[in-house]
Amino acid sequence: MSDIRLEERLAAALARLILAPDAPPARHIAVGAASPIPAAACWLVHKQGHPVRLSLLHKRSGNPFTEGTRELFDLTGQGRIDLFFLGGGQIDGQANLNLVGTGEWPGRGVRFPGSFGSAFMYAMAHRTILFREEHSPRVLVERVDNISAAGVNEPGVFRRGHAQALVTGRCVFRFHPDRARFSLQSLHPGETVEGIRAATGFDFDVPETVPQTPDPTPAELALLRGPVCDEMLETYPEFCARVFDRKAAA
Repeated sequence: MSDIRLEERLAAALARLILAPDAPPARHIAVGAASPIPAAACWLVHKQGHPVRLSLLHKRSGNPFTEGTRELFDLTGQGRIDLFFLGGGQIDGQANLNLVGTGEWPGRGVRFPGSFGSAFMYAMAHRTILFREEHSPRVLVERVDNISAAGVNEPGVFRRGHAQALVTGRCVFRFHPDRARFSLQSLHPGETVEGIRAATGFDFDVPETVPQTPDPTPAELALLRGPVCDEMLETYPEFCARVFDRKAAA
């Protein structure tokens, strides 16, 4: 299936993580702004018939939030958001995120968009899937320059959930909060363990056998290119045009 786009492969991989039987159930999933691939994964799960509630902050119509993120934070604090997605300008081997900037505080080198509510969502959602399409040593670093959202906390600090996994454009890592360490879960087609090590600034565990990230099934591709794209056209028109070759009606 050589016509599979990377975005479709990543959406299918995220959907499988959402439905992972060894993870807490995802009954209510929230997706932040400007996250088309995680949004596609969530719609894929929904269109497959799984009873999940989706709250997409970037959705232009039909958005249940009338006061934006304040309501999202309230729901999360109450334990009513089961799954959230986060990324970072830098991500390190302990699953710490840097959304502030590089160099000395407050990020005097390269400036990132800002941490906003990432620290709260990371700690209070029941689980988080980390996502960053770029996989390079400048993004996946040994230690982030500034911690804007911590992957783990000191004993006695309450947090409801941790990272479940990190999905990149080259592989899938699983996170182990008890050891504050990643392990390689699967390789995207054409990738090798040696290549992943060279492109990753932090150390990680490697099992004896590392499987290939599964291709999206024909049924998943049909859903992504049809009903999922239908749901996303209004909110992510550029993404749908580039990935699915679909344009919203004028």
